[in-house]
Amino acid sequence: MKNSRRLKRMARNKKKVSGLNLTSLMDVFTILVFFLLFHSSGGEAVEAPKQIKLPDSIAEAKPRETVVIMVSPDVVLVQGEAVIETAELLTSGKETIGEITARLEQLERNIIGISTRTVVDSKEVTILADKSIPFSALKKIMSTCTGSGYGRISLAVIQKAAQT
Repeated sequence: MKNSRRLKRMARNKKKVSGLNLTSLMDVFTILVFFLLFHSSGGEAVEAPKQIKLPDSIAEAKPRETVVIMVSPDVVLVQGEAVIETAELLTSGKETIGEITARLEQLERNIIGISTRTVVDSKEVTILADKSIPFSALKKIMSTCTGSGYGRISLAVIQKAAQT
């Protein structure tokens, strides 16, 4: 009899386990999915600084990770490091620019990590040049790059909608 009273009391006071609460788990997974979708989208590999106005084009090819040469109205930068003034580049009578050659060789010597190695080993250059830069300056930069072994040269542009 004691057992039956005891069992009845335990049965009355026993709380039912309702199972696992999946709401918070689903919230965490939803946030994780949105985070991964947002950060895995193929963004631009090359972002132009505000002081450089790129020309418009209807190019379809996406940019790749390459050595970047930026030509602003003031200065020429190779991988973010200033190498020569644009005015000096324009007045120079030489077809190749020694400062750019030296910086490209320095990049080949100072390889850190796998991503840097693939960028330098691809022997590919992307030139971001302002609209106002004359083609003669770009021609000097391109001939310097080919002289340094960088045969694949791309000019960066802003993609606009195709005209139908």
